[in-house]
Amino acid sequence: MASLPLIRFAAWATLTLVPLGAAAQTLEPPAPPAKETFWQLMHDPNDHAIDMSRWLLQHKGALIVPIIITEPAVGNGGGAAAVFFKPAKQSQASKDRGERIPPNIYGFGAAKTQNGTYGGAIAGEFHFRDDQWRYKGAIGKASVNLDFYTQGVVLAPRKIGYNLDGIFSFQQVQRRLGDTPLYAGIRWLYIDLDSSLNIESNRQFFKPRDFASRASGLGAVFEYDTRDNTLTPSRGVLSMVETTFYAPGIGSDNTFQSYRAHTLGYIPLGQRFVLGLRADYRTAPGDTPFYQLPSVDLRGVSYGRYQDRSVGMVEAELRWNATRRWAALVFGGAGRAWGKKVSFGDASTETSKGVGFRYLIASALGLYAGVDWAWSQDDHAWYIQIGSAWR
Repeated sequence: MASLPLIRFAAWATLTLVPLGAAAQTLEPPAPPAKETFWQLMHDPNDHAIDMSRWLLQHKGALIVPIIITEPAVGNGGGAAAVFFKPAKQSQASKDRGERIPPNIYGFGAAKTQNGTYGGAIAGEFHFRDDQWRYKGAIGKASVNLDFYTQGVVLAPRKIGYNLDGIFSFQQVQRRLGDTPLYAGIRWLYIDLDSSLNIESNRQFFKPRDFASRASGLGAVFEYDTRDNTLTPSRGVLSMVETTFYAPGIGSDNTFQSYRAHTLGYIPLGQRFVLGLRADYRTAPGDTPFYQLPSVDLRGVSYGRYQDRSVGMVEAELRWNATRRWAALVFGGAGRAWGKKVSFGDASTETSKGVGFRYLIASALGLYAGVDWAWSQDDHAWYIQIGSAWR
């Protein structure tokens, strides 16, 4: 799936105190705190705007995220996800140093699209011991109908429909290095899928190893994170290098590797603008199953449409904070896919662009939500965004 990101506060109440003079004249006890309605909890008591902070943090409520899918690769569809936020435990010494620890986030969701694709997952991200340790994981089941595009160097490019049906698991643990914003860790990705072609005669375009059903990979991950907010950043940098090695000795049918290096930067421009910059490189050498080859991953570009041994992408996004609550943004990006039969220099550059808006849905978390509309030469799509669009 082309393939996204609550804390608890102390109880909030207003106590009615009886003056001492009145207390001497009556035996009636103080009135109990008034219980707030759900509608009151969904508003900020300061500016009276819709705000889910107290519902999510004080009452441990869920952020119900509607999943509206317009991804060209799988067609229109929908579903829902329930996301919970909880504050990570933080020592007084860490608070005194002014450190801000991201909230623990966990939840579950499911979705289905008009071409028969469906799936569900449980996922979470947790922070321990003053953010010295980080854990991220997900498990799920999916049945995905996608298209694979042949290279078309000698013959015309060919679109081949296929289905992937199975389970997946992703587990990652990281350790902070001293007092630096650098984290190092290990990751394990396990996929067990049954793959089939819509038209069996198209199997002639593949090698037998392309249909490997089980992929189990271990690797290392290095992360540098100075963002002011992990949900909707306004300043700072996130740089990551991920390596995963697949081999029969750890349960994989094929021997191959996958590497990814990407950097996300957020630069405030004055009081109202934030410039976001993204650079992303992915490659998968070895006997990589065709469905695990990297794909150009840009809003407005159908996932899997431009897929090869390696892909590279750059993207920029400018956000204008028009008011405290509302923001508008424009974005654009470009990407290339190359490696098997096309060199980097001969590969075509695919571009996309788009516009969107955001609303500060939970001010205590710095969490924005909104909608993007993006288009490219071949496709266009709407995206509901909760937090940053970049992962």
